[in-house]
Amino acid sequence: MKTQLTLFLSLLVFSLSAQIPEGYYETTAGLDGEELKAELHEIINDHVVYTYTSSNTDTWDILKQTDKDPEDGSYVIGFYSGFKMDASEEYNSGNGWNREHVWAKSRGSLGTNRGPGTDVHNLRAADISTNSARNNRNFDEATVQYIDESGQYQGETESYTSSSDWIWEPRDEVKGDVARILFYMATRYEGTSGEPDLELREELLSDDSNDPYHARLSVLLEWHEADPVDEIERERNDVIYSFQENRNPFIDHPEFVGLIWGGEEADDMVCCTWAAAKGLASIGFRL
Repeated sequence: MKTQLTLFLSLLVFSLSAQIPEGYYETTAGLDGEELKAELHEIINDHVVYTYTSSNTDTWDILKQTDKDPEDGSYVIGFYSGFKMDASEEYNSGNGWNREHVWAKSRGSLGTNRGPGTDVHNLRAADISTNSARNNRNFDEATVQYIDESGQYQGETESYTSSSDWIWEPRDEVKGDVARILFYMATRYEGTSGEPDLELREELLSDDSNDPYHARLSVLLEWHEADPVDEIERERNDVIYSFQENRNPFIDHPEFVGLIWGGEEADDMVCCTWAAAKGLASIGFRL
């Protein structure tokens, strides 16, 4: 009973604070597994696409809003490093910052092509040298702290890597963010309309693999549960929605992760069906 009440209250508080359009997830009622994943794909598919770099609004412009320093909007925060970086510099011939593809752009040959390569849900501000160190490494638990010793922004980070395995562990503050971004990408891109079919897997990929997979699924599930959605992540989702007109469902409804990929959340959700959730509409619960 305590677990049921805790889940109910957390869902209620979250639904009241997030700016989810009325009825956005209504068609997911009663679904789980591949059926839920397929329905979420239909909801978030065909978003408004922006170019990587343009004289008009581009991904630089959007990231200056989504990844800005909450204390000073003239800076953006490095996703893996936590470094404060001058937002106005952009790349600046290697002296500024750049745009990290959390789902590595080589995994499925996304590149910087309009669409999967410029989807801002997958892009984060990063300092150039830390971004280079992450490369296309798999996400997993690691042991060697990454210390950035080159480029415009330098110093100790709270991210980790490995001298033997092709892996990267982001700082604790963004581990859940990483997981939910990858869950989004594996749902948004299902091989339709000539797009790649992205999937999460357990096996680690080599650095030269262009297969449309990313790892490690079990670790991402752990990070999702250990680092819950926070207000910064919710606000970022709202800003991207104002441009792309699609949302990351796993920020709006973190319980979708357990319903699709399993994990501890799936056990909690047994006691809280979507039929019951629909009955909460009168007190603010949004599907």
